[in-house]
Amino acid sequence: MPQARYNAAMRVLITAGPTQEPIDPVRYIGNRSTGKMGAVLAEAAIEAGHFTTIILGPVTTPFPLKARRIDIQTAAEMLGSVLREFPKHDLLIMTAAVADYRPASSSSTKLPREGSWKLELEPTEDVIAAAGASKRGDQRTIGFSLESTPDMDRVRDKMRQKKLDLIIYNPVATIASDSIQPALLYPDGRIENLESRSKADFADMLLQRAMALFV
Repeated sequence: MPQARYNAAMRVLITAGPTQEPIDPVRYIGNRSTGKMGAVLAEAAIEAGHFTTIILGPVTTPFPLKARRIDIQTAAEMLGSVLREFPKHDLLIMTAAVADYRPASSSSTKLPREGSWKLELEPTEDVIAAAGASKRGDQRTIGFSLESTPDMDRVRDKMRQKKLDLIIYNPVATIASDSIQPALLYPDGRIENLESRSKADFADMLLQRAMALFV
C-alpha cells in the first residue's frame, strides 16, 4: 500500500461484545464480554477521522452514536455480517468474544424445568479465520487472544492459523475491566509487552500500530 495511505482516513470495521447461542427462546450459551474494548476503539477511530462500522453482540455498554452499527446475536450472524462488510473496509479489528460452541439443536419453545439436561454442543464459526482467508492484499486484520496464562506460543499459533497481521494477548482479568495489560505479537516474531493501562489509552495506541501495518 502506498505511503500516502498511512494515517489517512480509512474505513475501520470493529466487532465487539459476546454472542449468544440459543438453547431455547429464553436460555443461551454466552460469555461475560462487555464490549468495553470495542467501544473505546470505535471512539478512538471516530476521533481519528476514520469511517467506523461496529458489528455488535448483545451488550449494555454505550457505543458512539457516530459509528455505523450492526447488531447481531449469534456467531453465525456475526460471520455473515463480517463477510458482507469486510470487503468494504480497510481494517478489521476483532474484539468480539465469539462463543466457541453452540447447542447442536435449539428449541423454538421454552423448555420446561424437568430433571437434568444434557446439551450436545458443536463448534461455532471461526469468524476471524474466515475474514483472514478472504483478506485482500490492501486489507489488514487484527485479533485478540484472551488467555488464562501468557502462553505466547499458543497466541502465535492463532495468529498464523487465522492469517492475522497483529494479535493482542490479553489476560482473562481483562473481561469487564476498564484496564488491560496486553502484549502485541507480530508475524515477524516481535513481541511488544505493555504495562497495564486504561482500555481507552490502549485503543489510541492500537490504532497507531494498526495504521503502521499499512506502510
